Amino acid sequence: MQTILESPSKQVTIGPQSPFVIIGERINPTGRKALAAEIQQGNLDRVIADAQAQVAAGAEMLDVNAGVPGADEAALLVQLVEIVQQTVEVPLSIDSSVVGALEAALPVCQGKPLVNSVTGEDERLEALLPLVRRHGAAVIGLAHDEAGPSMDPQERLRVAQKIVARAQDHGIAAADVIIDPMAMTVGADPDSARITLETIRLIRQEMGNNLTLGASNISFGMPDRKVINAAFLALAMGAGLTSAIANPLAAGARPTVMAADLLLARDPHGMAWIQEHRKQQ
Repeated sequence: MQTILESPSKQVTIGPQSPFVIIGERINPTGRKALAAEIQQGNLDRVIADAQAQVAAGAEMLDVNAGVPGADEAALLVQLVEIVQQTVEVPLSIDSSVVGALEAALPVCQGKPLVNSVTGEDERLEALLPLVRRHGAAVIGLAHDEAGPSMDPQERLRVAQKIVARAQDHGIAAADVIIDPMAMTVGADPDSARITLETIRLIRQEMGNNLTLGASNISFGMPDRKVINAAFLALAMGAGLTSAIANPLAAGARPTVMAADLLLARDPHGMAWIQEHRKQQ
């Protein structure tokens, strides 16, 4: 199964036989006070710089989030989508839990974007899936519902199946639903990573859908997070993860992904690995 996302000049394919796709996470004011303050003041220099740096570091898509507390998220999200599209050529992931913000931003998003995200809650499905269908987008389905996040991989699988079935009811192809199996911090529950990896395997085996997740969530609250994140990415790729919302600028992230692509036969004859090595000489 392949999920194809597009900008006006670039097409990105997410799939088990394709190279792993990093969706750059840094255009997000959550936890970034300086960025949030600058966006509120109308200063988008850091947004432009972050967009350019992430693409230069290997991100094939960018996640765009405008969740600044107290601000007009719809207006800000439109502004950020427009400036990022003017700055880089990669497809976008439009990241908001506010339906009104998505309704405002999707019409200005060129190509075929990814909507981040919908859950398995009935109310959210009925609010967001018609919007995704109307704009010809793909969508991330987060594997929890009204009961909240489950620590049972089978229950996460059930919710993922529900999301895909409901999307198909709305005319959205299964290939256009990317499942987020949920990465929760090992600092709170030592079994979190194991449960996420098992969920990834189940979804790949039972459904065949592509998968993504917020890779850095796994290490929240732990020291030396970059090492944990890189190790988790490699394990998740081996289990069947096909993309991740991550920071391509983090030490070890891009080399880990490229090495795993090579070892999983997604880099024929190691050409991408060799070319990257030559660039560093």
